[in-house]
Amino acid sequence: MITGQFPTTRLRRNRVDAWTRRMVAETSLSVDHLIWPIFVRDGGGEPTPVSTMPGVTRVGLDRLAAHVEEAVRLGIPAIALFPATPPGLKNEAGSEALNPENLICQAARLLKREFPDLGLVGDVALDPYTDHGHDGVLRDGYVANDESVAILTRQAVNQAMAGIDIIAPSDMMDGRVGAIRAALDEAGEIHTRIMSYAAKYASSFYGPFREALGSNAALKGDKKTYQMNPANSDEALREVAMDLAEGADMVMVKPGMPYLDIVRRVHDEFRVPVFAYQVSGEYAMLAHAMQHGLLDRERGIIETLMGFRRAGASGVLSYFAVEAARILRG
Repeated sequence: MITGQFPTTRLRRNRVDAWTRRMVAETSLSVDHLIWPIFVRDGGGEPTPVSTMPGVTRVGLDRLAAHVEEAVRLGIPAIALFPATPPGLKNEAGSEALNPENLICQAARLLKREFPDLGLVGDVALDPYTDHGHDGVLRDGYVANDESVAILTRQAVNQAMAGIDIIAPSDMMDGRVGAIRAALDEAGEIHTRIMSYAAKYASSFYGPFREALGSNAALKGDKKTYQMNPANSDEALREVAMDLAEGADMVMVKPGMPYLDIVRRVHDEFRVPVFAYQVSGEYAMLAHAMQHGLLDRERGIIETLMGFRRAGASGVLSYFAVEAARILRG
């Protein structure tokens, strides 16, 4: 450790003006580090607001290209698609996930036609499609791992064939990354990447997201038998190691801000692309505080995103992505 002694050393010298602060900054944040999650719904017309997430909407396919256009113009490299599946299409097995005309697949084909160079991230899990709200199929009240993996694998291939560039399994079933990688390769989708939700915790911060998808009221029980215990850190490294061994190209930690220590540990241990998700509960808390004048909006957005980068995140999934891109573009 390099040390100094006052007054010979004055650490404030490198903070005295803006250009010096920029020149010696240890961490950078750019538009390239942002992924924008959006909710796609059935039907047309004006986007419908998500009541628990100020400024976030569900958008129909007829307005999707217009909704995404600014993000493309600002240079955001990728968006993550989440479907608000109509209740009538949900069932116990989540079979709508395998429909080549489901909302994700239609959205992917539409966006690839309009914006060929925009990266598309597809959520692979069954909770948007099941009438019980779980990420896999239930057997005697327990989410059956291997049976769920077989369905998730088919879901991943379905999305890849529709134009999804990055498959993002968020289900936390054991062995699903290896099964998905093998199935993608067999289908000729060798360039389709896998961004594994490797360390996804059973968190209280997901409530607004579930409301946006309409799965909150349907959820029977909780997800603690497959999502991680918030008390555990070493276990996250085991999850990441297994997913990388099975073929994950990049990994994710979710939620974000309460788990920055996990982001740092994964970054330091594996030196692979690691992403963090600034989830709906984090967004909602910040957005409400900003609405009430408790936080400066621009500074708050950039400061929190910079925190992810400082912890070692290669990029951040954030509902603030478009607003952050506007700020970063000046």
